[in-house]
Amino acid sequence: MGRVSEVERITGETRVKVRLDLDGKGSFQGATGIGFLDHMLHLWARHGLFDLNVEAEGDLQVDAHHTVEDIGICLGEALRRALGDKEGINRYGSVLLPMDEALVMIAVDISGRPYLVYDVQAEGWRVGDLPVELVPEFFRAFVNNAGLTLHLRLISGRNTHHIVEALFKGCARALRQAVAGNDRESGVPSTKGIL
Repeated sequence: MGRVSEVERITGETRVKVRLDLDGKGSFQGATGIGFLDHMLHLWARHGLFDLNVEAEGDLQVDAHHTVEDIGICLGEALRRALGDKEGINRYGSVLLPMDEALVMIAVDISGRPYLVYDVQAEGWRVGDLPVELVPEFFRAFVNNAGLTLHLRLISGRNTHHIVEALFKGCARALRQAVAGNDRESGVPSTKGIL
């Protein structure tokens, strides 16, 4: 048994299925119907060394909002389930990540307390076929369902593609640190005894 989970969500607007292996090799399979989001999820899997499969159908004829949000919900739930009781993990992770002129700071705490700080100003209405305003919606849905505290801060950058890509890569790298096992940690990394 590994740290693997599957989540399926079916609503009147979307059908999303996510399979996540936290101890994978960084592979991504699937399609969301939103090409740029597929690219970001592929980067997220690769830089986190997570194996991720996403199947999504949504009311894209309306817009991408429901699909993006529901993928965030399912990915967050899959992460929470895969972590189980969270014994022996590092819990915290952080990274400064450059992408050409863009520089982001990402910090995560697998705290059980959902909280998102999204301090990012990105110009442009769309990047590829993804509305930029849906990037924080994705991370909010992810955080709320994973039970994470996540800080995403833009330090510098002008190119919206570079900024969004740095956010997904940085999130993955910080999570990779946080979910990793710690041989010196014999239980849950909290004085409360629970996360």
